[in-house]
Amino acid sequence: MQQQPIQQQAAMPQPPQMISSKDAMYFTDMMSWNLLAMKKAHFFASQCQDPEVAAAIERAGQMHQRHYEQILQHLKKQPNPSITSSFQ
Repeated sequence: MQQQPIQQQAAMPQPPQMISSKDAMYFTDMMSWNLLAMKKAHFFASQCQDPEVAAAIERAGQMHQRHYEQILQHLKKQPNPSITSSFQ
């Protein structure tokens, strides 16, 4: 059996001015996932007995918070206010 070479698409130089409703739902999902991961990490870090493990979990939560904020900043640049209004 021969493997097909993986073709990579070229990156878009600039994001589109408008996003589709499907894209908007995906952004909503990404923000929800990051928010939930951030909350769970904070909770589990507070329950942890080992300070090193708690610190590692807390760093993971901070990473998810940064991702959430980055997505929000990208969406604030878009002309579609319906996406960002549910997360502010």
